[in-house]
Amino acid sequence: MTCDASVRRLTDGDAEAVLAMYEEGIATGNATFETVVPPRPDWNATHLAEHRFVACTPNHVVGWTALSPVSDRCVYSGVAENSVYVAAQARGYGVGRFLLETLVRGSEESGTWTLQTGIFRENTASIRLHQSCRFRVVGHRERLGRLEGRWRDTLFLERRSPLF
Repeated sequence: MTCDASVRRLTDGDAEAVLAMYEEGIATGNATFETVVPPRPDWNATHLAEHRFVACTPNHVVGWTALSPVSDRCVYSGVAENSVYVAAQARGYGVGRFLLETLVRGSEESGTWTLQTGIFRENTASIRLHQSCRFRVVGHRERLGRLEGRWRDTLFLERRSPLF
């Protein structure tokens, strides 16, 4: 199967679809430690404006990706955490890879040398996606946090830019 979506920068008009996909991810129990979708201003405040993309079919936004800073200390200005979410009906068609490849290119062009992410061990699709985009597992974080009363482990993955 192939990806028939196009990728473009996220606009204000995409907020409802982006937050709906985030909520869908929360409902899986394997996408994030978050249990409720943050208000739109909070989501905007925690994601870098120049690194937000959506995948679109002719009629729908079917995925999104964005970067968040890992620290406000200047030494970490080239390090960011990535998020990728794909609508349930669009999974398995390459949308996530298309989004992540776009995000990687854009981040490198802006001087980001390290992308990192934490993924629940059970989220094998996301782990495979990231590994296909040259992320590598650099650690296993045991009992990192509790979700719905249960301790959860994550894998910590990173991608170092070959440009730096």
